[in-house]
Amino acid sequence: MPTPSRLFKLSSFLFLSREEIFLPNFPAKQTEKMQAKTLIAHPPHSCLLQIPTHSSRSKPSLFFSNPSLSFTSRVTHTLRLPKLLFSAPVRRRNGFATGCVSENLDDSAGNRIIEDGEDDASVSGEVVEVKKEELENPSLWNQMKEIAMFTGPATGLWICGPLMSLIDTVVIGQGSSIELAALGPGTVMCDYMSYVFMFLSIATSNMVATSLARQDKNEVQHQISNLLFVGLTCGFLMLLFTRFFGSWALTAFSGSKNVELISAANTYVQIRGLAWPALLVGWVTQSASLGMKDSWGPLKALAVASAINAVGDVLLCSFLGYGIAGAAWATMVSQVVAGYMMIEALNNKGYNGYAISVPSSKELLTVLGLAAPVFVTMMSKVAFYSLLVYFATSMGTNTMAAHQVMIQTFCMCTVWGEPLSQTAQSFMPEFIYGVNRSLAKARMLLKSLVIIGAILGSVLGIIGTCVPWLFPNIFTPDQKIIQEMHKVLIPYFLALAVTPPTHSLEGTLLAGRDLKFISLSMSGCFSLGGLLLLLLSSRGYGLAGCWWALVAFQWTRFFLSLQRLISPDGMLFSEDMSRYKLEKLRAV
Repeated sequence: MPTPSRLFKLSSFLFLSREEIFLPNFPAKQTEKMQAKTLIAHPPHSCLLQIPTHSSRSKPSLFFSNPSLSFTSRVTHTLRLPKLLFSAPVRRRNGFATGCVSENLDDSAGNRIIEDGEDDASVSGEVVEVKKEELENPSLWNQMKEIAMFTGPATGLWICGPLMSLIDTVVIGQGSSIELAALGPGTVMCDYMSYVFMFLSIATSNMVATSLARQDKNEVQHQISNLLFVGLTCGFLMLLFTRFFGSWALTAFSGSKNVELISAANTYVQIRGLAWPALLVGWVTQSASLGMKDSWGPLKALAVASAINAVGDVLLCSFLGYGIAGAAWATMVSQVVAGYMMIEALNNKGYNGYAISVPSSKELLTVLGLAAPVFVTMMSKVAFYSLLVYFATSMGTNTMAAHQVMIQTFCMCTVWGEPLSQTAQSFMPEFIYGVNRSLAKARMLLKSLVIIGAILGSVLGIIGTCVPWLFPNIFTPDQKIIQEMHKVLIPYFLALAVTPPTHSLEGTLLAGRDLKFISLSMSGCFSLGGLLLLLLSSRGYGLAGCWWALVAFQWTRFFLSLQRLISPDGMLFSEDMSRYKLEKLRAV
């Protein structure tokens, strides 16, 4: 039986560890060898050695459970038999096995001791949990910076489309006021109607993301092939519609009195209508790439398309004098090139962008079921903006031309807020429905999004208002048109400033699967906005009345969404999620 003094000497030798005492002038490797020699020379034969709950990431170390023998304390205490605890190293290369360590031991404090493998898993789990908690609890400022970094590349995808229309507006406005006014109904037939098919993008992103989560590449290819068929079919149907009914639709929209305007608009629509199949196929392939978390491929394609459109407009309109027809050809070619580049970007990821398959009726119903609420929402927006153009068209050529300039700059600015909606749809579901569900974090994220939206809206409102106010000659030299533009600057600013925070709120509603509310609220805003627009126009308020109706439309959307989200029974405060019928709805 060893005496206490011999045990004390043994423990003193074993206590020499780099983590507990400074070894003068010994390098790390030499210190490790000394520890190894010490343990080999004095092997432990007593079951006093136990595995503690604390973990060491570097070397095996020994320490006293009795604080009276610690070198950090110089106070003399009554000598008691020290209890040595052996700390099992985590991920060590050179370990020492002890023959007396039993399972599930208890230390002197009564705490449960786990064996080496369990200790490693426990420590790893704790570290991962701490890191994850740190990532999910950033400060408001850091969270806002992360959102800005996430939305940066996505912004370019939203800008390119309105940028093409704005380039057409600028170039054509330098030549003819009639052709500039004709762009109003022309863009309604080409650009606004394309948003009706936004459900293709929604369905593609959802289905591709779901299939990728299952790690089923064949299913991903099948979904893409089905949606390519749907997009191509819709594209050819729209091509036939514009070819045979384009002139009739423009006449019904603009009125039979504007013969010159209808003729110019029909030329524009017929040429751009040739790109309908390429446009919708491009939307499907773009959304498939985004579902694979690749935003650079589509961004490169749209950047090239915008450059082609700009060069083509300047060459065909300014130098060759083709007017509105030249602008239409430039835009059509750029859209075809963009569609081709997006297909090639998809092919580079190992998928076949040229493979098309006919979906079954059940698969078609799945697509419609996913996209129906968003379809209603987009239709309401498109219908209201179309009503604005309709009432502005009845006010004369100069008023129509002024409205065309203002609405194009407005659309160009509002797309900067769309990435905020995408951010909400990407990050909110984890906090609302995820394993680590936290409504407090969801509210914090919404706060960050609304703050960024308010700042962005103010900046866009100031810049977007200053351009037509201080530099109207960029768009047209006609002073009558400029005067009409200046009449709507105040409602223009108010409508533009509230749009980005509105996108943040509506994106959160989409992320929370509150699809019924957002579709009904948007339909209600359209109905009331249309009545207000009719009332103001009939009272003779002119173009300013149209824009004040737009202000009411935008701010009503904002307050309805805000009230829904901050309500005590809303998705960000209520723990009862049954009313959203999660089992029947899928993420948008």
